[in-house]
Amino acid sequence: MKQKLFLALVLLFTVNTFSQESKISLEANYPIAIGGNFVSEFYKGIIDIGAKYRIAETTNFSFGASINGGVLTNNTNKNKGERDFKVTNYTIQPRLFTEIKIKSLTKLHPAIGLGYTFMIFKSTGINNGFDLSKEDSIKKNGINANLGLSYDITNKLFTTIQYDYVKLSSKESVPSTAFNTSISFLKIGIGVRL
Repeated sequence: MKQKLFLALVLLFTVNTFSQESKISLEANYPIAIGGNFVSEFYKGIIDIGAKYRIAETTNFSFGASINGGVLTNNTNKNKGERDFKVTNYTIQPRLFTEIKIKSLTKLHPAIGLGYTFMIFKSTGINNGFDLSKEDSIKKNGINANLGLSYDITNKLFTTIQYDYVKLSSKESVPSTAFNTSISFLKIGIGVRL
């Protein structure tokens, strides 16, 4: 297994050595839920990992596809009472993006994106005597708009900040209010071009 992993890494870096400009980048972010909604009220960010692939380029723009996966938690286990449970939110965000090239600021890369967000909420523990571990996961999804800005530290390494707005679809049992359907994330991180 170690030999296969080593071979894959060597192959990846060898191919990258002969390429003119990288089309693939990976990033790790810290997600912060913001705004007045149920996610920002109850959940803390753990990590968000993303990958981008630049499909086409023009003089002023790069066009591509990306995917991000994040984890947030709502942990009431510290209460040690009737409400002793943890909810983990797994977020998956595929999207298309456009990166703007600024000739006078070559290290700065603003981007906009449009995609979809899938959220899975998995509960464990006890809430008022009910074992939540036996319950099915709750799934929510909706349209996602993204604004981002990255700054090149080196040719390969960059910092990034992103704002995500997610408009979740509402189920009949949940009131269709901004608190339940409008989610915002601020993501701050670092990335590498392969």
